Amino acid sequence: MAFKKWIVSSSDKMLAKELAEECDTDPFATAIAVGRGISDAAELEQFFACEPLLCDPHELADISLAAEIVNQAIVDGKIIAVFGDYDCDGVVATTLLTDYLESRGAKVIPYIPDRVSEGYGMNVAAVEALAKQNVGLIVTVDNGIACVEEIARANELGMQVVVTDHHLPPEVLPSAAAVVDPHRADCPSSFKEICGAEVAFKLACVMADMEPEQMLARYADLLAVATVGDVMPLRNENRSIVRAGILLLKSAPRTGLSALMNVAGLERDKLSAGNLSFGLVPRINAAGRMGSALTAFELLRCTDINRALGIANELEGANALRQQTERKILAEACDLIEQNGYAHHRVIVVSAAGWHPGVVGIVASKVVERYGKPALVLCENGDVAEGSGRSISDFSLYDALFACKDVLLKFGGHELAAGLGLKKENLDLLRKRLDEYAKTLPRAIPHLKIDLRLKPEALSVDMADALELLEPFGMGNPTPVFGLFGVSLEKITPIGAGKHLKLLFSKNGNPFQALLFGVTPQQFCFCTGDVMDLAVTLGTNLYQGVRSLSVQIKALRMSDVDEDALFEDLFDYDDYLCGDEMPTEKAPTREEIGLVYRRITKESVRAERMKYITLKRPGYAKTQLALTVLQELGLIRLQEGMLCAIPSATKNPLENSPTYSKLTNGGMTDERG
Repeated sequence: MAFKKWIVSSSDKMLAKELAEECDTDPFATAIAVGRGISDAAELEQFFACEPLLCDPHELADISLAAEIVNQAIVDGKIIAVFGDYDCDGVVATTLLTDYLESRGAKVIPYIPDRVSEGYGMNVAAVEALAKQNVGLIVTVDNGIACVEEIARANELGMQVVVTDHHLPPEVLPSAAAVVDPHRADCPSSFKEICGAEVAFKLACVMADMEPEQMLARYADLLAVATVGDVMPLRNENRSIVRAGILLLKSAPRTGLSALMNVAGLERDKLSAGNLSFGLVPRINAAGRMGSALTAFELLRCTDINRALGIANELEGANALRQQTERKILAEACDLIEQNGYAHHRVIVVSAAGWHPGVVGIVASKVVERYGKPALVLCENGDVAEGSGRSISDFSLYDALFACKDVLLKFGGHELAAGLGLKKENLDLLRKRLDEYAKTLPRAIPHLKIDLRLKPEALSVDMADALELLEPFGMGNPTPVFGLFGVSLEKITPIGAGKHLKLLFSKNGNPFQALLFGVTPQQFCFCTGDVMDLAVTLGTNLYQGVRSLSVQIKALRMSDVDEDALFEDLFDYDDYLCGDEMPTEKAPTREEIGLVYRRITKESVRAERMKYITLKRPGYAKTQLALTVLQELGLIRLQEGMLCAIPSATKNPLENSPTYSKLTNGGMTDERG
C-alpha cells in the first residue's frame, strides 16, 4: 500500500470538556466530535440528536416549477418516463420516484439505460424510443444535467423534460422545462452534498406538499442505501437520513431489501452504515455492472418475499462474478502500471482491451489505494477508450479532466470520481496533459486522519461503547481512528489459518493485543523489537457472555519518521523516473550505497521492509537508487520479494552502473569502466 501522511486532529480539550458537561454527553465521544469541527452546544446536540433534521426542499432552485410540471402531467394523464441510472443511487432514485408517481395514479415508464450498450445518462436513441411510446414528460433522476443534445431532441419530439440531478453542471444548462440540481450556480440550497435519490425525494415532497420528515417514514430505507451507496458525506441531513433508514431497515424494511439482507447474511439488530456499504450496495450495483440494473429495480419494487429471495440470489451470484472479474482486472492493471512505469506519474492512466466496463470504477479505487495517486482505468473498444477514475483529497479529478477536455470525447463526475471517454490514440496525450496539469498544483498527498492519540493503558470497553453515539459512520463522518505511538512489537501470531495476524505490543510496561486482517506472516514486513506507530479502530467482542475490547489495525509504520522528508523523497524519485533530474543532494554517495549493500549481505531482507528500515538513513530516494545501482552491477537480486546478495558476484566499480553514472556525471558514461 502507498505511504500516507498521518494527520492527528487538533481537538480542543478544554472546549470538549465544557461541551460534555453542558450537554451531558460522553467526554470521549465529545472530544472526537470537537476534533471533527463541532464548536458549540447547539451543534453538538444536533450531531447527537435522534430526530430527523432535514432541509427545506423548497431551497432547491426550480423545484417548485418542476413539481408543478409533473403534477400537471399527472392531471393531464400524460405518460411519464423516469429516466434513471444503473448504479445504486440511480436505481434507488428510479424506484423511489416511480413508486411515488404510481401512488398518485400516474402512468409511468421507468427507464434505466444499459451500462455497456448505452452508457451513463440519456441518449438520443432512448429518447426517440420513449417518444414512440407516447411519453409526454421525461423526469431524469441522478443524471441529465449534462444531456444538452438529448434534451434538445426530446423537445423537438414534443416531450417536456424535468431534470433532477446532483452532478456538477456544465457551463450551459440543458434546455429542460425545469432543472433541479443543488450544484447549479444559482441554487440557494444550504446543503448541497446530497445524492440523486434525495433530489428525487425532495421533488416528491414538494409535489405532495408534505414535510420531508413525514415523507421520510416511507422512503428512509431506500434513501439510506442510496446515500451510503453514492458515498455522500454523513453530515447534516444525510446523517439524519441514514440513521432513520437504519432504524427502518431494522424494524420494517421493504420486502426486497429484507430479502437482500437475508441473502447477504446481515443481522438486522447489528445493522450499520458499514453493513449497507459492504453488504447491500455492492449487490445492488452488481446488477448494473454484470447484467441489467432492471433486476435490482425489480427487487426494490417486489412485494412477494419468495420472488424477492429469488432475485436477491441472482444479485448474489452477480456480485460473486463481479468480485472475480474485479480481482482479475486489478492484477492485470497493476502489472501494466509496473511494466510501463505509470506508478511514477502524478495521475495514473491505465487501459486495456477486454476489461469489463462494469468494474473499472472499483478497480480505479483499488489502484488509488495501492499507489496513493489519482487513477483512471479505461476499457479499450475499437478506437475508443472509456472508463472511470478515482482521486484523493486535494486533487479534483473533475477539474483535471476539464483542463484536458479538448482531448476527451466526454467526461463528467465529481472531485473524487469521474467517468470519461476518448479516442484510444489520445491515451498517451492524456497522460502527458494530466501530468502537466498536476504539476501546476501543490502535490496531493494521501492522508490518514487520526482522531485522537491514545495511551495503551487507557484502552477500554467503555471507550468502544462511547463511539456508538457518533454513528452512523461513513464518508464525512468516518469510523474514528486512534493513534498509538512508539509501541514495541513483542510477538507475532498467525490466526485464521494464517490469513490474519494477532500482534502483541507494549509501551511503558503496558501490553495490548491488536488484530491485523488480510495480512499473512509472509507479507508482514515488521519484526519483533520494531518500535512502531499504529492507527487503530476500537470495537467489542462477546464470548461466553463476557465483552472484551477489540483493537483492529488500519495502518502501521516505523516510529519517528520525518513524513515531510519522506514525501519530498517520494516526489523527487517519481519525477526522476519520469525524466526529470534528481536533485544533487538526493543522489546516494558511495558510502550510502555501501551501507545498503552491507545491510543486504548481512541478511536477505524483504524489499518492503527495506523501504521502512532505511527511511531515516539514507532515506527513501537514496535507498531506491542505491538498490538500482547494486542490481545493475550484478551484486544483488530481487527474488520473490526478497533482496538477496549474489554470493558469486565479483567486485564491480560503481561507475559501471548507468544509473550511478547518470547521477554523478549528468548522464555521461564514465569510459574508465
